[in-house]
Amino acid sequence: MLSHYFGTDLYDQFENLDKHTQWGIDFLERYSKFVKERLEIEQTYAKQLRNLVKKYCPKRSKDDEPRFSSCVSFYSILNELNDYAGQREVVAEEMGHKVYGELMRYSQDLKSERKQHLQEGRKAQQYLDQCWKQMDNSKKKFERECKEAEKSQISYDRLDNDINATKSEVEKAKSQLYLRTHSADESKNEYAAQLQNFNGEQWKHFNVAIPQIFKNLQDMDERRTVKLGETYRSFADVERRVVPIISKCLEGMVTAAKAVDQRKDSAIVVESFKSGFEPPGDYPFEDYSQNLSRTGSDNTISTPKNEGGVKPDPKHSISKTAKNKLWLFGKKPKVRDLSSLNTNTFSHCFSAPSLEDFSHLPPEQRRKRLQARIDELSKELQKEVDQRDALNKMKDVYEKNPQMGDPQSLQPKISETMCNMEKLRSEIHKNESWLSEVEGKVGTRGDRRPSADVNHHAPHGRESPEGSYTDVPNQEHRSPPHQPDPRQAHQPDEFDDEFDDDDPLPVIGHCKALYSFNGTNEGTLLMKENEVLYIIEEDKGDGWTRARKQSGEEGYVPTSYVEIAMEKNSKGAVTYI
Repeated sequence: MLSHYFGTDLYDQFENLDKHTQWGIDFLERYSKFVKERLEIEQTYAKQLRNLVKKYCPKRSKDDEPRFSSCVSFYSILNELNDYAGQREVVAEEMGHKVYGELMRYSQDLKSERKQHLQEGRKAQQYLDQCWKQMDNSKKKFERECKEAEKSQISYDRLDNDINATKSEVEKAKSQLYLRTHSADESKNEYAAQLQNFNGEQWKHFNVAIPQIFKNLQDMDERRTVKLGETYRSFADVERRVVPIISKCLEGMVTAAKAVDQRKDSAIVVESFKSGFEPPGDYPFEDYSQNLSRTGSDNTISTPKNEGGVKPDPKHSISKTAKNKLWLFGKKPKVRDLSSLNTNTFSHCFSAPSLEDFSHLPPEQRRKRLQARIDELSKELQKEVDQRDALNKMKDVYEKNPQMGDPQSLQPKISETMCNMEKLRSEIHKNESWLSEVEGKVGTRGDRRPSADVNHHAPHGRESPEGSYTDVPNQEHRSPPHQPDPRQAHQPDEFDDEFDDDDPLPVIGHCKALYSFNGTNEGTLLMKENEVLYIIEEDKGDGWTRARKQSGEEGYVPTSYVEIAMEKNSKGAVTYI
């Protein structure tokens, strides 16, 4: 590539170079303005994102913490979006510091340097113009003197040839000719000197001064171009440096989206609103015509029966005559429909004032609230125990080293801690009594034990899988297809007599037998491989699921022996909202 130089190729283009360098600085400032507007967009974008996150992620108390996987994932996405907004702020800050700020400083330096170079060029041009003016003046003077000498020569020749001219006139003309000629010779010498000086200065101007000045301008313009290229690269590097972190934010959003679990959310809904009450059964037919005299069998009024020997549908089987049994807060209320019953009953339950034993709540909700309180009190008790142990250790140290402190000074604090421990133990015992009462009531429905919370592990001294009081903290996990102990299945208790004639449990799903099961033990159900059964009660952790055959026969089958599909909204079940 051929080299091009401002000093040699553009020696006579001073004004155009002046315009070009000014355009270069204007372009630099225009790009600076572009960067400034870009970083302002980034700042505004980041601010709007943060406001959006703040708007949809308000401050909440501990009780209001989201539990549904969809909510947890959404708040995780908001956190990732907040981090993403932070990276946009980093981009704006880096652009402002490394691009815009650098460009503005460099623009000021370029203006100062350009001004200096142009001033030097103008001074050199002015000096050359001054030399030319001096040379031109000497030239004009030489020209005038030569013309005056020519006139004197003509006048002397004319008088010298005139016979009538006197000698004095001739001598005067000769003297005038001599002066003019001498003056013309001096002007000639001066003109020659000025011309030689101008030619020398002009050579220096176009071969030394101007090339150097234009070379400086060329270097300045090239440095400006290089600087623009560097800032273009810095502009892109600022974005590139945050790409890995932004990618992690996006990956976090994808991970949060994958964490959404509809089954888990459904389980949380069930655990949150499950009341523990049984669904209402059928009302018996009350025959008021028994005291009427009947004259013929065709006029006999009787309770409708199943005719034709048709086997009832196990999903909609008609129950026996229901006894008068306890229902919510007494006997069954006489209501026209389930919706009014549930709405009125639960509005009464939840509008009642909050009681210490949560007796205003349905059994299942009451059990969970009591369990949560017991857990909280247990934590507080453990803190007090740790504090007592620490005080006792400190007391032992003081007794062994009296110079470190007085052991008796710790006794009031130890006594206070012991008092707090006794209070907490009393509270725990009281709540455990209420919990045992609730668990006993909930267990009356087919001796089904309360289902454990999805995120809760029962502490020591709580209910075992069989529903009895035990100190065993953990249940033994089953490994299918091993058959669980049939003794852990449904066992009758003292509450079963009250519900002997209760309505059949509603169907909540169905299952397909993966293996054959003989069902020889009491309460179990015989099933063949690939046989389809109805699910009427889920596995409560003991390895058994209660099922019903097409014929209406009910019993327990090993959960590991069947493939279960639960219905979203079981027919016959009442959902309370």
